[in-house]
Amino acid sequence: MNEYKVVSNISLKDCPSKVIIDNAEKELKKLRKKLGKLQDTMYAHGKYGVLVCLQGMDTAGKDSLIREVFKDFNVRGVEVHSFKVPTDLERKHDYLWRHYLVLPERGKFGVFNRTHYENVLVTRVHPEYILGENIPTINSVEDIDDTFWSDRFEQINAFEKHVAQNGTIILKFFLNLSKEEQKFRLLRRLNKQEKNWKFSPGDLKERKLWGKYQECYEDAINRTSKVHAPWYTIPADDKPSARYIVAKTIYDTLKTYTDIQAPELEEEVKANIELYKQQLNNE
Repeated sequence: MNEYKVVSNISLKDCPSKVIIDNAEKELKKLRKKLGKLQDTMYAHGKYGVLVCLQGMDTAGKDSLIREVFKDFNVRGVEVHSFKVPTDLERKHDYLWRHYLVLPERGKFGVFNRTHYENVLVTRVHPEYILGENIPTINSVEDIDDTFWSDRFEQINAFEKHVAQNGTIILKFFLNLSKEEQKFRLLRRLNKQEKNWKFSPGDLKERKLWGKYQECYEDAINRTSKVHAPWYTIPADDKPSARYIVAKTIYDTLKTYTDIQAPELEEEVKANIELYKQQLNNE
């Protein structure tokens, strides 16, 4: 799925928001079983963790994608973290602190549903939120200039480089939803009583800032898609196809790590397998 990988500067308006993959749901079922087995091998291997980062506008399908892609994982092999508004404790630390705390351990998958990029997306659209971080050099919105954002992008790149160099495989997915499809999904939340709970009037306020969000996403993706931490722009208007593309990208990437193998048994253990079977059978 390299056609979705960001290897040079992109314009989001030129990236497709919809593709239809034949038999996407059926193919996903096959693929997620392979991913589950691969995670078992990674756990035994114990040298790599995998960090999957999901970003997208409201209704882009992040929650359902996580549910469907990781359905066949051992529950102990994957941890999902959804980052909301920072707590009082989190605001007493730098903005990356809470993300460091929940990075996946070796042998496991970590999924960030909304990520550290919220700190250069939502805060860039609403710079007043930065004031809540109590940064010593920032006393007003006027202090938040281009240099501030450039520094923050450098910090994020350094964070990801450090994590990658220490054994974490990073894949970042932007679920590229069209404005028309978001309208449809928001209306569905309002029209279906069982989905009303998902709707917030704030969704409509943020929708009015669609253009600004697209600018910020595009800039963030272009500044931070690196070899060790690539971005993928995933057409998200068709959910089954988007889920398949994400799963296929994860699987294809991990298969390039040819050193991920289950460890060999010690020679003494291997030589006595028949003896151990006999002992058990004779109980």
